[in-house]
Amino acid sequence: MWAVVRAVKRAFRYRFYPTDTQAAELARTFGCIRKVYNLALAARTEAWVSRQERVTYTATSAMLTRWKKTEDLAYLNEVSSVPLQQTLRHLQTAFTNFFAKRSRYPTFKSKKKSRRSAEYTHSAFRWRDGSLTLAKMTEPLAIVWSRPLPEGASPSTVTVSQDPAGRWFVSLLCVDVIPDAPATTAVGVGVDAGLDSLLTLSTGEKITNPRYERADRARLARAQRDLARKEKGSANRAKARLKVARVYARIADRRRDHLHRLTTRLVRDSQTIVIEDLSVRNMIRNHTLARAISDAGWRQFRAMLEYKANWYGRHLITVDRWYPSSKLCSTCGALAETMPLDVRSWTCRCGVVHDRDVNAARNLLAAGLAVTACGAGVSPQRETSRTGRPAVKQETSGVTQGIPFL
Repeated sequence: MWAVVRAVKRAFRYRFYPTDTQAAELARTFGCIRKVYNLALAARTEAWVSRQERVTYTATSAMLTRWKKTEDLAYLNEVSSVPLQQTLRHLQTAFTNFFAKRSRYPTFKSKKKSRRSAEYTHSAFRWRDGSLTLAKMTEPLAIVWSRPLPEGASPSTVTVSQDPAGRWFVSLLCVDVIPDAPATTAVGVGVDAGLDSLLTLSTGEKITNPRYERADRARLARAQRDLARKEKGSANRAKARLKVARVYARIADRRRDHLHRLTTRLVRDSQTIVIEDLSVRNMIRNHTLARAISDAGWRQFRAMLEYKANWYGRHLITVDRWYPSSKLCSTCGALAETMPLDVRSWTCRCGVVHDRDVNAARNLLAAGLAVTACGAGVSPQRETSRTGRPAVKQETSGVTQGIPFL
């Protein structure tokens, strides 16, 4: 039998340590990218407001050529032209998403708040024998190869970035071949996201919520107090800001690593994975739970699960957010009238004692398998689900009359 393989575009991210010359060159590139982006955005906005005219990427590219010939913007010629062209393409994508009502109107880049990154296409870097040299540079980047690239892979796009903590990263976009590995569980698994337990599986397993932000909260508070005491614009304030950024980076890195491990395990073990379509943006409006919900990283978990399921050929089913997974008895199908958040276990009239989260995960799995079998209407409808209901636990409040919990 022939093994099924999938070729996917995959980004491999590594940390690198630039020389002083390379750091200065990249800093100039970041500044020029920000300047070109803001100029193009201002030109497009002015054209629309004054003349109702839509400016295209081709027009902004011609503007960039004219800007380089002016005395005030002659410094744009000192950096590679490819990242400047790429930022115009990114602006075009932002406007395309805006007109398609997928995002808000593009905003100007800020020197202090915006992400510092530059994208290089194949013509602006040299890849030779595992060594990467960017345009306008004479020495290759000192990359820490924490994991190897796929055998024979050659990057098509290189993105260099610097995070708020001052760390430098390079992302190499390559074509990777992923073999088709059969799942150990063919039936599937239902996954209920929570706060006490980060994930509860339909098998009854509960995965503890590590609460990385809470673990580093005291360290973060001290760093923020030190930052508040420093005079604005001083060198000491810049050092204190880096300390705060490093604490945030530590929290985000540990959370991301944990979610990567969980999602990889779920995708490798199960052929079908069923989750609930949670509106995290609405749920964090509950100020009592907002910090804990943000620390759990539910949205990041779902995004990882989506692309990994696509890579490995798994079925990821998302059940509608209004499906009463917690209030429905997974044994007899009876529906409880109410289910406050503080109720963690309840007894159905059929005599079965349910753990709230395990019962919800089992109901999600059953609903997801129903979608696979007969197309039952539990798949999410994002456009019709925005009804402004309470943002705590989004379940139907007035459906079929059930029985109260005991």
